[in-house]
Amino acid sequence: MEREKGGAVKEMDEINCNCTKCAVIEKICRLEGGKGPRWCPTKKEEETLSEALKEYDAPDIKEFARNASVQEGVCYAFRDAKPFVMIPTKTGLEELIEFSQRMGYKKLGIAFCGGLTHEASILSEILEKHGFEVIAVSCKVGGIPKERIGVRDDEKIRIGEFESMCNPITQAKILNHAKTDFNIMLGLCIGHDSLFLRYIEGLTTVFAVKDRLTGHNPMAPLYTSRSYYQRMMKLEFGSPEEMKSRLVSKASE
Repeated sequence: MEREKGGAVKEMDEINCNCTKCAVIEKICRLEGGKGPRWCPTKKEEETLSEALKEYDAPDIKEFARNASVQEGVCYAFRDAKPFVMIPTKTGLEELIEFSQRMGYKKLGIAFCGGLTHEASILSEILEKHGFEVIAVSCKVGGIPKERIGVRDDEKIRIGEFESMCNPITQAKILNHAKTDFNIMLGLCIGHDSLFLRYIEGLTTVFAVKDRLTGHNPMAPLYTSRSYYQRMMKLEFGSPEEMKSRLVSKASE
């Protein structure tokens, strides 16, 4: 059951498709003979599932999907143990290298945030030491002023100074022209990452997601949503003034 605004309770079967709200223990998507609520996409979206499965029949897509699943498996130890207990053994960096090798990739593209230039240089060096050719493009490529896309001076990070706009479309086009085998996003801003994905032609993976407060770990507020980040559930977002008034005690109080 889910409680709606106003106190009304919505039964699980009345929810539109939202797998996060599935309370079934033996799920149909995880177990043979499992079950699911009425809105379960595994039960309800048979036509969509059939349409999607046909895509996996394309040889290149099938091989990519197969290798991705193989890579998933080799990230755990003692897989033949009964009962099985998950013991992960590899970092995302190791997976990136292994998967790229498994796919036979030679040329890797990196689209990175200028604020993570140091980290991008380390990633590039490691990939090169494992035999890959790396084409890496900073988000500030072109040095185009933010005014070009209509940003006002008072909307800049450093008001009153020149600022280059983030340029994910050019990042994508440079990597497209380089004909990279596989692309890696490293810390692009929200929205800029979306534009990069829209314009990049090759398959892309995300190595790091930007989060300026948590050391680029956007899951941290979810892990601590019942303690240090409880405001995410309790406060309504609005203007900066509203947020300040909610979070900062007034001297008169």
